Amino acid sequence: QVQLVETGGGLVQAGGSLTLSCAASERTDRSYTMGWFRQAPGKERDFVAAIRRRDGRIYYADSVKGRFTFSINNAKDTVNLQMGSLKPDDTAVYYCAAGLNLITSSISSSRQYKYWGQGTQVTVSS
Repeated sequence: QVQLVETGGGLVQAGGSLTLSCAASERTDRSYTMGWFRQAPGKERDFVAAIRRRDGRIYYADSVKGRFTFSINNAKDTVNLQMGSLKPDDTAVYYCAAGLNLITSSISSSRQYKYWGQGTQVTVSS
């Protein structure tokens, strides 16, 4: 059972930046895909970004491309989501997730991820 803990959420003005981090309770090997999702009030949980450890490929939702950067710290077994040029529409609870042996077509599907963090709130004021 992998436990994930997110940190780094908070309140920021539009145009500002935040970095979220996710730490795993145990080492996640190359079979894992690490992802970030977000959920705004009254909306579904949406894909933000993911990295497939097997090949290092990174995927982004169109809505965050060019603004968010996903990176992985193998030594610490943490993943980071650097968020820039934030907009009020980015306001949501952000969740870290881990899935096993995901193929490209499954990367953005929350149902494919087995482990989830508790979420961290990001609020962007206008």
